[in-house]
Amino acid sequence: MAATGEALTPQGYIQHHLTNLSVGEGFWTWHIDSLLFSVGLGVLFLWLFYSAGKKATTGVPGKFQCFVEMIVEFVDSSVKETFHGRNPVIAPLALTIFVWIFMMNFMDMIPVDWLPWAASLAGVPYLKVVPTTDVNITFSLAIGVFVLIIYYSIKVKGVSGFVKELTFQPFNHWAMIPVNLLLETVTLVAKPISLALRLFGNLYAGELIFILIALMYGSNVALSALGVGLQLGWLIFHILVITLQAFIFMMLTIVYLSMAHEDH
Repeated sequence: MAATGEALTPQGYIQHHLTNLSVGEGFWTWHIDSLLFSVGLGVLFLWLFYSAGKKATTGVPGKFQCFVEMIVEFVDSSVKETFHGRNPVIAPLALTIFVWIFMMNFMDMIPVDWLPWAASLAGVPYLKVVPTTDVNITFSLAIGVFVLIIYYSIKVKGVSGFVKELTFQPFNHWAMIPVNLLLETVTLVAKPISLALRLFGNLYAGELIFILIALMYGSNVALSALGVGLQLGWLIFHILVITLQAFIFMMLTIVYLSMAHEDH
C-alpha cells in the first residue's frame, strides 16, 4: 500500500491485507478490527430495524419500511416452512443472524485498499474490514448456535431424553451404545464446525480474490482498466455469494434448532 510509506512485494501486499489489528499474545490475542466492525454492524442493525419499527405506519409505507418488511416476511416464511415447533425466539434469532451476517459480509464490497489506506493515515498499521473473514468471528457465531442446540435439546427432551438420543440412535440396542455415542457426538460437534468453516472459507476466498485482482493495478493504464473490470465483475458475482452464505447460515440454524425441538 502506498500509504504505508514503503513499496510492498505482491506477497507482502497480500499478507498486509490478511493481517488483523491485534493485541495480546497466543490464545489471548484480540482482533480489534474484527470486534470493532462486528459489534458496530450489530448495533447499526439494531438501530435501523428499531427505527423502522418505531416509524412504521399503516398507511403508505416508505421505501425503507417496505425493504424491512420484505426481509421480515422472507425470514418469517422461512421459519414457518422449516421450524416444526413453537418457540417465539426462533424467528427473531433467524432475522438477526441473516441481517447481521449479511452486513458483515457486505463489507467485502468496499474496495480492499480504501479503509486500510485511511487507517494508515491515522497511524493504524493493519485493518481487516470484513469480520467474517476472521475465523474467530465465524466460530463465535457457530458456538452461540451450538449452545442453543444443547439448551433446547435438554429443555424439550430432558437430560435423560437427550442422553438417550445420543446413545440409542441410530441403532436402538444397548450393545450399540458406544457406537451410537461416537456417531452422534461427531454429528453434534460437526454442526458448529461446519457452520463456522463454511462461512469463513467462502468469505476468506472472496476477499483473497479481490486482493489478487487489486495487484493488477499499476502504472500501466491498460492493466489498470483490466483490473477495474475484473473487480467489478467479481463484485457483482460476490453479491450473490455474501447473500447466499448469510441465508445458508440462517437456514441451517433453523434446521438444527428444529431438530433440537423434536421429542422422539
